[in-house]
Amino acid sequence: MKAMILDAPGGLDRLRMVERPDPGAPGPGMIRVRLHATSLNYHDYGVVAGKMPTEDGRIPMADGAGVVEAVGEGVTDFAAGDAVVSCFFPDWQEGPPRVGDFSRVPGDGIDGYACELVVAPATAFTRAPRGYDHAEAATITTAGLTAWRSLVVDGGLKAGDTVLVLGTGGVSIWALQIARMMGARVVVTSSSDKKLARARELGAAHVINYRTHEDWGQRVHDWAGEGVDHVIEVGGPATLTQSIDAVRIGGHIGLIGVLTGIAGDVPTATLMRKQARLQGLIVGSRRMQLEFVRALDDAALRPVVDRRFDLADLSEAFRLLERGGHFGKIAATW
Repeated sequence: MKAMILDAPGGLDRLRMVERPDPGAPGPGMIRVRLHATSLNYHDYGVVAGKMPTEDGRIPMADGAGVVEAVGEGVTDFAAGDAVVSCFFPDWQEGPPRVGDFSRVPGDGIDGYACELVVAPATAFTRAPRGYDHAEAATITTAGLTAWRSLVVDGGLKAGDTVLVLGTGGVSIWALQIARMMGARVVVTSSSDKKLARARELGAAHVINYRTHEDWGQRVHDWAGEGVDHVIEVGGPATLTQSIDAVRIGGHIGLIGVLTGIAGDVPTATLMRKQARLQGLIVGSRRMQLEFVRALDDAALRPVVDRRFDLADLSEAFRLLERGGHFGKIAATW
């Protein structure tokens, strides 16, 4: 089978296509999946660019979507022909978080899904949302589930809530769409007026260009009246202070990303005064993904896939991610 591997971490030019042995028939509790798509995340970029350690020859990519070709003995959740999508934490089935590293995350600690075929435990996959193509389905594994967990599982999002979404990348646009699906009002920040216009088309009630308005946190607070109920915080240290300014007393901030760095000052007095809940999170469990898929089955919602690349052009796809030239998700298909 064809597989994209990372010769050695440390650069996009170290990705290359190779032939790997066919994984064979699935054993008990396993499924054989013919993969057709993956989607790009900053975590994948970190691995490929050498910012996160991994082994030479690793098959990258945490997201994988395809079709079940065969099932092993004892598998009852799937049958041949089912469209499926992978789980970010294949060993975290349900319950509270019990994992804090990436040692068993596909594309990082173990081989990922930038390949034609995989044999894996059936519990490492869920059914894909009904009606989604493979590229669309691949977007739920990391970005979609992260937004779902932050807003719905951890945040208890309900109709009429207000949500601040930072930026227009994969997690942020998924958060905008989920919030609108749930009946919430959303404000989106970006440095691009063109991207803000697209966010409006997706249902954002208010948009702010953070370069034009450096006090965007206070402006968001004022727009919401007493501050927003939820913040999707993907920036990290350079944006957290203003996210705390934006949130209401007793509100919820989901700390999802570190795009501006991995450490920084926290305005503790302001956070205390706001009595806000600042919660870090990494994607979610298989149970959360099953619930997310059920919600999507009943919703008129399709993810935003900005660009689709051939798997052979994965390096080019990562360069688009690197320069922030996308709106929503980037996918690779084959």
